[in-house]
Amino acid sequence: MSHNPVIDVSELSVSYGDFQAVRDLSFQVERGEFYALLGTNGAGKTSTLEVLEGHRRGTSGTVRVFGATPTDRRAVRPRMGIMLQESGFSPDLTVTETVALIGRLTERPDSVDRVLGLVDLGHKAGTLVSQLSGGEKRRLDFATAIYGRPELVVLDEPTTGLDIQSRDALWDVVEQLREDGSTIILTTHYLEEAQQRADRVGLMHKGTFRHEGTVAELTRTLPASIQFSLLPGAPVPPMHPAPPSGQSYEIETFELQADLKQLLDWADAHTVELVGLSAAATRLDDVFRAIGAESATAEPPTTEPTTA
Repeated sequence: MSHNPVIDVSELSVSYGDFQAVRDLSFQVERGEFYALLGTNGAGKTSTLEVLEGHRRGTSGTVRVFGATPTDRRAVRPRMGIMLQESGFSPDLTVTETVALIGRLTERPDSVDRVLGLVDLGHKAGTLVSQLSGGEKRRLDFATAIYGRPELVVLDEPTTGLDIQSRDALWDVVEQLREDGSTIILTTHYLEEAQQRADRVGLMHKGTFRHEGTVAELTRTLPASIQFSLLPGAPVPPMHPAPPSGQSYEIETFELQADLKQLLDWADAHTVELVGLSAAATRLDDVFRAIGAESATAEPPTTEPTTA
């Protein structure tokens, strides 16, 4: 990692009374990187983000954003755009007034009309926030986060409540921000968004990282799967699959392409039909589920409170 990251977290812990939400968490985010901070329920994602945003102080450890303490709002806030899960905008302000207010607070120069055009809210410029639909409020959240083209953009569940067209439009704007050099931090329950877009992923569980790396590095921790069925009387496959259920087979492999080719060559040579053949590479959600499954079998039940 570089000596001048945009975000530098070292041994961060966050406690609420006797409950430790984040435990000795360390990671860095480089300039221009798209970093996805993901986790199971109660993993500590929101607590970590609140510290990065300057909304909460850690119990211990050090956190630097642009080399400064996040609570140093004069140093950090003008350079950071934040899209919270819920904005809490004043219902009595219009859309234009809301965006303009955020612009003044962050001291980033921009055009309200330009930003509203990006999020397709230009026709709602004079509408009160209280009169917006849920999806329109979410687009307003995004508008305030990207006002002034901030160097760092934090997106907390950005596409929740958006229709498909609005989601696509949001990601188009994010890609433009990246091309302009912005650093992106994402939390989302839509894991395919992280899989498609993130340069690296930090996967949290119970307050600390269970995995961190590129999507390819994380998915290589689990085998891919080849599934098929054979007709009665067919010979046994040359592989070493899991015990069959009837005539149904599943082969777990870390060499998907090579093993699939071997299976297809065998089937062709023996005139065997592979009924319902499917071959699936490991996905990020498989890694996510594996963490939950490991936790359920390895750890006793807990009655501790949870935090997002």
